[in-house]
Amino acid sequence: MPDLRVRYGHPRSPSTASASSVEREHLEEELRWEDEMQESTRMPRTGVKWSTRLKALFKRKKNLKARTIHVGTEDVLDDNGRPLEGRRRWMRRRGQWKTYRRRGSNAICNQKYSLLSFLPKVLIQQFSMFYNMFYLMIAISQFIPLLRVGFVWTYMGPLSFVVLASMAKEASDELLRIKRDRQVNNYEYTLLVKSEDAVYERTEEHISSISDGFVKKVKVRSRDICVGDVLQLDCDERVPADCVLLRVCGQSEDVSESVFIRTDQLDGETDWKVRRAVNSTRKLDYDVDVVYCGGSVYAEKPHKEIYDFTGNFYAANSDVEPLTLENTLWMNTVVASGTVICMVVYTGRETRAVLNTSQPGSKVGTLDLEVNFMSKLLFLLLIGFSFTLACLRGFYPNFGIYFLRYFLLLAYMIPLAMRVNLDLARVVYSYFMMHDEAKMPGCLVRSSNLPEELGRVDYLLSDKTGTLTQNDMEMKKLHIGLALFGRENEGELASIAQAAFGGDGGAPSRRIDPSSMDVTPYLSEEAAGRRANPQRRIQNAVRDVLLAIAIAHNVTPAEDHGQRTMQASSPDEIALVKFVESVGIVLLERTQNIIRLRTPTGNEVVYEILYEFPFTSEAKRMGIIVRESRSRQIQFYVKGADSIMANIVKYNDWLDEECGNLARDGLRTLVYGKRTLDEETFRTFEDMWTEARTQRHNRKEAMAAAQSSIERALELVGLTGVEDKLQDNVRESLEKLRHAGIRIWMLTGDKVETAVCIAVSSRLAERSQQFFTITGLASVADASKRLNTLRRRNGEDVVVVDGSSLQIMLDNYPHEFMELMCRASSAVACRCSPTQKAAIARLVQNQMNKRVAAIGDGGNDVSMIQMANVGIGIPGKEGQQASLAADFSIVTFSHLNRLLLWHGRNSYKRAARLSQFIVHRGLIIATIQIVHCAMYYYAAVAVYNSWIQVGYATLFTMLPVFSLVLDEDISEWVADTYPELYRELRKGRSLNTKSFLTWVFKSVYQGTVIMV
Repeated sequence: MPDLRVRYGHPRSPSTASASSVEREHLEEELRWEDEMQESTRMPRTGVKWSTRLKALFKRKKNLKARTIHVGTEDVLDDNGRPLEGRRRWMRRRGQWKTYRRRGSNAICNQKYSLLSFLPKVLIQQFSMFYNMFYLMIAISQFIPLLRVGFVWTYMGPLSFVVLASMAKEASDELLRIKRDRQVNNYEYTLLVKSEDAVYERTEEHISSISDGFVKKVKVRSRDICVGDVLQLDCDERVPADCVLLRVCGQSEDVSESVFIRTDQLDGETDWKVRRAVNSTRKLDYDVDVVYCGGSVYAEKPHKEIYDFTGNFYAANSDVEPLTLENTLWMNTVVASGTVICMVVYTGRETRAVLNTSQPGSKVGTLDLEVNFMSKLLFLLLIGFSFTLACLRGFYPNFGIYFLRYFLLLAYMIPLAMRVNLDLARVVYSYFMMHDEAKMPGCLVRSSNLPEELGRVDYLLSDKTGTLTQNDMEMKKLHIGLALFGRENEGELASIAQAAFGGDGGAPSRRIDPSSMDVTPYLSEEAAGRRANPQRRIQNAVRDVLLAIAIAHNVTPAEDHGQRTMQASSPDEIALVKFVESVGIVLLERTQNIIRLRTPTGNEVVYEILYEFPFTSEAKRMGIIVRESRSRQIQFYVKGADSIMANIVKYNDWLDEECGNLARDGLRTLVYGKRTLDEETFRTFEDMWTEARTQRHNRKEAMAAAQSSIERALELVGLTGVEDKLQDNVRESLEKLRHAGIRIWMLTGDKVETAVCIAVSSRLAERSQQFFTITGLASVADASKRLNTLRRRNGEDVVVVDGSSLQIMLDNYPHEFMELMCRASSAVACRCSPTQKAAIARLVQNQMNKRVAAIGDGGNDVSMIQMANVGIGIPGKEGQQASLAADFSIVTFSHLNRLLLWHGRNSYKRAARLSQFIVHRGLIIATIQIVHCAMYYYAAVAVYNSWIQVGYATLFTMLPVFSLVLDEDISEWVADTYPELYRELRKGRSLNTKSFLTWVFKSVYQGTVIMV
């Protein structure tokens, strides 16, 4: 192997400066940079308060900057050419200058508290409840001899028990979060560094030489990864930070430079995505050459958009290569195939995953707020009773003292045991849910504070992939204009394909009678005028559409433990390829350069891939230009949504109607078209495309224009219908939830057409309902026009909005948009980022004052689940992240009905009745005390010993009152059969001011009767 030190100008090669001089230059540059930073951030000593300095110190936020990273070096520069702050630190030890890596900033933190903030935050949370604060004031008053009406510990003891129990619960939950964070942060990754590079601590037991020994493998913890690090990631390994893919390890000329990744924890899609290595580093001879390549990467300023990236790779020979999303590996994605070498460009809070994640907060149930309000009413009632007794006694000089003593004597009117009883009741409700194995197995309650919220849900925000659907695609129908084929016609289609491809070696093997085929004929007007040879026309049409399906895709066949598998960026592509294989066209090989097929006659056909146009949410189509190896004919195949393809294919009279028919069946439709390109047309396009890719400005627009130049007058070859299988009993579950008065919104990261198909097939939208789409908005004026149009609708439509349009609405018209969305019967939001999902949940709660439940199964649903009033997670193909972050976890979507309609109903009704009966119990004692004072000349003396009153409120009457947690107002069969009964719960009539006053009247009456 050649000497890498000479080839790449290694610092210790004979042709370069000595190591000590290089180190000195680095040190001098670092010191100059530190002096400039200190000078720029130094505050004048006069005229500035120390408080202002402290605020500036602790509240200073890190600015997000673009950066240029040099591969294999220490240099990470911002737009001004200055090093990013805190990359490396130079230290002098034993008379030599060496570099030491400081602690990185890539740590993941899901904690709610720190060591210093735990106690104050928990205490603030506890004493924000009125009755806790009330009893704290009462307990403090008992230290004053003049106001003492009982033993101090009869007030302080129960309060301390309640607060300490709540603090222990919060501490236990926090320790579990810390444990999960440490597992992720301490996971070790392989870092590639030059052998003569910096001295690292703890490296002796981890370093192992590779190749020629000029590169070392260093094990580094995930939390210590920095920008500019070159990492080696193996298959099934999580990407720890946002990276640029430099190389696929072990690749050669006949091995693809692409790799598949799983993004389910980022965008919720279980489809594998294709990522391609940088062209300059891909062409290097050895994997080790990447560290010494001398190139640099320019990365744009970090932002939240996970579907967009702009950057450049500057090679050592000054060549510039544009970088796009295809060259990136975002944090929390997983390498699904092969081993890769990548370089870190963003870490920690700068990564897309963290920027799209909201910080978890403490959830307070609506019932807690209502009980808190009820305690305030009791406080006003307490003041009224105390003031009345003091007035009846007379306005003597001790009026204020007696008023306070009456106040303290009647303080049991506000029950401190309310919180304890409600918490114990919630434990019982949670037990019932987790042990409902017969009808809801596998249910877990991770937050025992919110069972009552399940009984009062107004809006349900649901993910699509893995929640409503199984993400299991199956090809159902194929339309070629002349005939419609279903799965039941697969044999007839295979026979036609055999005859059609028989022309490769001669005449068809046997004659097919079209009238004998068990298909649905559909002859267009154009075809009806050309009935000369219907059999041959059907064969040619079948041949064209099968070749289009077999070529226009990103499916790669692979071997897994001796079995043939397929890897693709979309499951519907796998379903389509499997369908054409079932009729005889087998995909043998798919690389970056060729596609090799085996036809039904056994012949192999090789197509050279000239250009690919990947599917994007804006384009809504994908294209591929191939050259057949034998005929050298150039074919351009395009597949995409019918709304786009209808404008670029030749006129026909059947596409719109058949697309509507398949969509009404809930199928995902794809339209296929093709065009034969001559050499002149192809060369003209190639020149335009090459020029567009090298532009520094308006690159996307120029590339789109070049692609559109050949997307003209395409021949329509076919229409496919693919079914995304729903979860079991999803249709019945959604129907019952709608009858219960719950508005259901589907928030997904999938494309618009797919989401609309699932909305139809799952009965989220009725067949008679129309879709009002808000897509492709480019300006605020466009958003205003669509809002005005939506305002004029009757509110029965299903609103469909895409991610970019949703962001414009949220930025400019959040209140108006949410008001109109809430008027719709249901809504579908497509291409949603995790931040947008959380924003929708927050706006529905705050602006519309509605209770929201969110359900999902992916890491991209965590922000929405944590933001909603009630978060429900489903463990599945996308991992356990949503289930762990949720308040409740269920196995499948169909269990949601029982969770809400039965367990939610019982939890709310029982908790409302229990809280009011506890108030009733305290008011009876207060009434007895009032009558006792009145009978004994308004003496401010307790009728019962203080310990007896504590026992009465806790032990003596505990079981009779607490038995209300077993109460049922209706049977399970009634709750399931008549979901309309759930509507009454949402009105909150079980616990409101009217019901509270009713119980006050009962308590005063019964207490008076008992005493008199």
